[in-house]
Parts: sequence; structure tokens; C-alpha cells
Amino acid sequence: MSVTEAQVVQTRPEWWTDLDAKAVDTVRVLAMDAVQKVGNGHPGTAMSLAPLAYLVFQQALRHDPSDPNWAGRDRFVLSNGHSSLTLYIQLYYSGYGLRLEDLEALRTWGSLTPGHPEHGHTIGVETTTGPLGQGVANAVGMAMAARRERGLLDPDAAPGASPFDHHIYAFASDGDIEEGISHEASSLAAHQDLGNLIVLYDDNSISIEDDTNIAKSEDVAARYEAYGWHVQRVSWRTAEGYHEDVPTLAAAFENARNNTVQPSFIALRTIIAWPAPDAQNTGAAHGAALGEDEVRATKEVLGFDPDRHFDVDDKVLARAREVIDRGRAAHAAWQQEFDAWAAANPQRKEFYDRLRERRLPAGWADKLPEFPADEKGVATRKASEAVLKALIPFPEIWGGSADLAGSNNTTMKGEPSFIPAEHQTKEFPGGPYGRTLHFGIREHAMGSILNGIALHGGTRPYGGTFLVFSDYMRPAVRLAALMKLPVTYVWTHDSIGLGEDGPTHQPIEHLAALRAIPGLDVVRPADANETTVAWRTVLEHTDRPAGLALSRQNLPTFDRSEYASAEGVAKGGYVLADFGDTDDEHVVLIATGSEVQLAVEAAKTLATEGIAARVVSMPCVEWFNAQDDAYRQQVLPPNVRARVSIEAGIPLGWREFVGEAGEIVSIDHFGASAAGARLFEEFGFTVDHVVAAAHASVAKAASDGLPSEQ
Repeated sequence: MSVTEAQVVQTRPEWWTDLDAKAVDTVRVLAMDAVQKVGNGHPGTAMSLAPLAYLVFQQALRHDPSDPNWAGRDRFVLSNGHSSLTLYIQLYYSGYGLRLEDLEALRTWGSLTPGHPEHGHTIGVETTTGPLGQGVANAVGMAMAARRERGLLDPDAAPGASPFDHHIYAFASDGDIEEGISHEASSLAAHQDLGNLIVLYDDNSISIEDDTNIAKSEDVAARYEAYGWHVQRVSWRTAEGYHEDVPTLAAAFENARNNTVQPSFIALRTIIAWPAPDAQNTGAAHGAALGEDEVRATKEVLGFDPDRHFDVDDKVLARAREVIDRGRAAHAAWQQEFDAWAAANPQRKEFYDRLRERRLPAGWADKLPEFPADEKGVATRKASEAVLKALIPFPEIWGGSADLAGSNNTTMKGEPSFIPAEHQTKEFPGGPYGRTLHFGIREHAMGSILNGIALHGGTRPYGGTFLVFSDYMRPAVRLAALMKLPVTYVWTHDSIGLGEDGPTHQPIEHLAALRAIPGLDVVRPADANETTVAWRTVLEHTDRPAGLALSRQNLPTFDRSEYASAEGVAKGGYVLADFGDTDDEHVVLIATGSEVQLAVEAAKTLATEGIAARVVSMPCVEWFNAQDDAYRQQVLPPNVRARVSIEAGIPLGWREFVGEAGEIVSIDHFGASAAGARLFEEFGFTVDHVVAAAHASVAKAASDGLPSEQ
């Protein structure tokens, strides 16, 4: 299709001047130049969404570029993070600190403009996106957090009258819509009546494999209507040609903001890479540089000098930067409302300050439970429930489960559910500002929604499911670690000990797989008191996510007058007890979770056989590895080479701790359906097997000429 300058048709709002039109076309030019320079990237969507992005950042979005962390701002999420230039160019235009040189450095080492937007790396980026669908679910979480925070801080204000009222905007592509996580999150958003959420769907029918008809044929807008969203359709593809109708789009945003009951979905029909003469409407324009000839031709269509690169008219930039003054004015008006609220609500203001700092009140940990010694003991999932009950006085801590609350023990008893009035049930009453979250059977969305909640403000979310189903959450968990978000996962039924549900539900490789994620703390406590300290330590950290791996079955609660204090959990690993005489041969037994009790019983047996055994409880490898060498060597003396690790999971990772002379008691195959105690016996998690492994390690340490203790 040949495009001439006359065919570039644009209808303008009243405020839209020739400089604004040129600013939009400059966006297209910058997108082409940036990708062309680096030789790879995604220019097409940034070109076709130029009018939309400019409209949002100039008029629709309430933001203050001079204070990117202003609490009263709207949030913007670019879920189609591959089109990072859509966001970067608007951040440059709006005065967030990006320079033209940063656009020129797109996707290169050390730049502020990486291939996909990264939260915490580039000012103005609200969340890390790129894996498609994650941003949509993040936006849902942000919208839920906004409502919860309003309920905590200003619940009685009329709709739209609170300084804590604002909107969440998200751009989504066909790729976001196709990924299953967007379905999970979008379904829940409608159920929750998230009227503060606006999603713009770029319906251009193009993906990397060209025309999406090859893989997708459903009516996406109808799908969102079926969920219960407020849906609007805007098409720039008309019978008369391509017509960028900005006023109609602006009106659609206004309609969306005025609908406070439903989340809003705007389906915008565009042509990717518009107005490139030959590259428009092609898969190549989605994910590759257009080529020198096409860039030149497109610049000529737009009236730009094809020999100039990264050419931004000073007047255009000055016009775009006027948004700074508008943002400051909006911020000042909000500040007056906020100051009036603060003066009228001093206690809530104090709580607000705590939220902003992610600071729990002094003495909060004193309320956490301590458990008496008990041979029968308690399941660590039940101990976790007791901790959550003790945390009820701290409303910033909230969460729920992926339809497994009765198994995960994640419900704070007596606390209202976070649910619109029409969806309350007899079992779970509540309201729109409630505390208990019900994610439904949507683990992946749950993970990403938790990320959105943590990104939005100072509340501390948690979410529960079985450990085996952390697989469904893994992409979101990985992004939480990448963004250093303080999200807590309550993963229960942590081993073959869950029993009769069988191998589909018994996690074998999951602990090792989760430990492989940099920045994620995986904590598997051995008894109830370790669970308390684990929760406390997790909440003391504000810069990373953590997963609690908790048992279904009861575990003995150790008598801490005979064994070391559970405070050692905070260091990841600690000496629970030493058995035997110091003159005896030595072995160290390292165990986690339910297997610590096996280590203790095995150590007692070894002591009667003339082998001194140390039992090390290692609930969190990450916390232990973070300790200094002196502490780690104190717990695991280098001169004691006879070591045994015991964990009901695959052996991966334990060789690091037991060394070449060590033995690893583990399971490297799937489980079976039977009682948990029978499975432990059948698969070698017995005292006798641990004792035999200890003897083997002692012999191995001695056989190579180096005794186990030197």
C-alpha cells in the first residue's frame, strides 16, 4: 500500500495544535531511528500507538513528572513491554529525566532504555514488563491495592472525592490478550468491580508470526463483555482509509473514567507501523528494524528530513514538556485535599506514613505466637495460621489463597473478605474494602496480582496454594524477585508427606527449582516455632519476595529448653543440637522441614554408636549463604567432612553443603498415592536410612586418607 502525506489523516481535540501533531510524528521517527541504530527491537507498535501514548501522557494520566513517586498519581502499565519505546519516548517528552541520548542508547549496555521496561531502573516505569500478560495482571493488582488503601485511609469519602482515588491505565497487545494469565486476571477484575482500571487493547492483528488470524479468531471485545467489563470499540480503520480519530479516543477514556463500577476495556483498531509505506501491517514491523530505505520513505511521508536522525524540534519538546506544569498544578490541588484529610485524620495519617515506609509499628513481633513443646506437634501450615491470626492488628498485611484457604490456612479468621457486596457469601462476608483475598483457581494471576499490590503502595500481600502449584506461579515469582518486591507466598503440602493425593500433588523438584531463582528466599521451617520466626524474618525484609514451604502433616514441636532457640532461623541455618562426646568421630546432619525430626532421632542413635552427630536445621539456604564465613563455618565446621543432608526433594543443590564425602538422602523420582508416613518409609526417609548414610559418609571421609575430623 502506497502512503502519501495527504493520507496521514488525524482528527484533533480542541487543545491539539500543530506542535502536538508534529510531536506525535516525531515519536514515530524516534522509534524508527532508535531501533534502526541498534539493529533490533520493536518499532511498529510505538509508531502506531504514538497518538494514543501522547494523548494519555499529555491529558488522560494524572501524573507529576517532577515527582514520579507522588502518591496521588495515576499508574501507567505498558503490558506490551516489547514496545518499550512507547513508554520511553513519553518519559523523555514528559520530563522524567530520560534524554535524547538515552533513546539513542536503546537496548545497549548500561543504558536507561533496556529492551523491556524495568521497574527501579528507569524513573517513571511502574512495573517490569516484557513477559506478555504480566502487566495486565499487575494492573489488576494495582487497582485492588488502590481500593484497599482507600478503604484503610479514607473509607467514608464519596466516590471520586478522596485524595486516594485514582486510576490504573494499561496498554495491552494481542500477545497480552492471548496469554492465559490475562484471562485469569481479567475475569477476577470484573468480578471485583474494579472501576478504577482502564485497559487499552491495541487491536492491530499482527504478531511476530505476522497476521494473528493464523492463531486467533475470537472476538476479544465480546470476550471482555462476557467477563463483565465496560467495553468500548474505537477503530481508526475506516471505509475512507486510516483515520487517527483522537477526539473519539479521548471521549472513550472519559467514559471509562466516569464508569466507577466496572473495569473498562477500550479496543482500538490500529495499523502497526503506520504510516510506513511498505512495512505497515506486517509481522516484520513488529519485531525488527524497518531498514534504511523504509525509514527514509516514512520520514518523507511525515515531512521529516530523511538524512537527519533523532531530530527533535525544540518547540515540539517545549510543547510536550508543558505537561510538567499541568502535573505540578494537579499535584498542588491534590496536596490541599491531602493536607485537609491529614489534619482531620491524624491517626490515619500516622498509618499512612507507616505504609509509605513499609514500617511495622514498634513491638509488633511481640504479638507473634510461641508454641510449647509437643511430641505430637502441629503442622507448620497450622502454625502459619496462628501467626496470621496474631498479625490481624496490622491491616497492611493482607492476602488469601487460590481457592485453597481451608488447606493453606491463609484466612485471618473474622476478617472481612475483599469483595463487592453482590458477591459476598454466607461463608465469606465482607465488602469492597475487605482484607481476605479470594483469587479463585488462578495461581498465575494471583502471583502477578500480588506483584501489582506490592508495587502500588506499602501494603504487604501474601498468597497461598500448594507448593506443587508454584509451577503455575513461577513467571510472576521470578518477576517479583527481579523487582525485589516484598511478596510472601504461602506454599503448603510441601512434600510426599501430603500423602494420598499422589504424585500429581507431591512436590519433588520444586524446592530446588525455586531456590534457583536469584533473589527469592525459600523457607521450609521444621516446627511451629521455626514457622513463627520465619514469618517474622520475612516481614522484616522489604526488598525481596519469600516463599514459605509448609507441611500438611503434624511435626513435633521441639523443646527449646533442650534444643537451640528457633531464633537461629533468621540466619537461615543453625545448630539445633549436638549429640555424643567430643572425642568421638563426627558427622553433621543437615535437614529442612519435616526431615529435621529424622535427623534428631538419627543423631541420638549415632551417639549410642560412638559417632558424635550435630543436627543443623537449614530452613533457608538463601539466608544462610548471606551470613559471613565465620558464622557458616561455626555451623558447618570445615574439618568435619562427614555430612548428610536430608530433604524430601531432589538432591540438586545439597552437594554444595555436604561435599564429596557427604551423603544426600533425597528423592529423585515421583511419589505415589498412599499415607504420608508410608511414603516416607517406602522412599527411604527413615531413621535407619539416615543412620546408614551417616556411617557411609564417615567411612568415605576416612577412606581417602582424610578423617572426618582433623
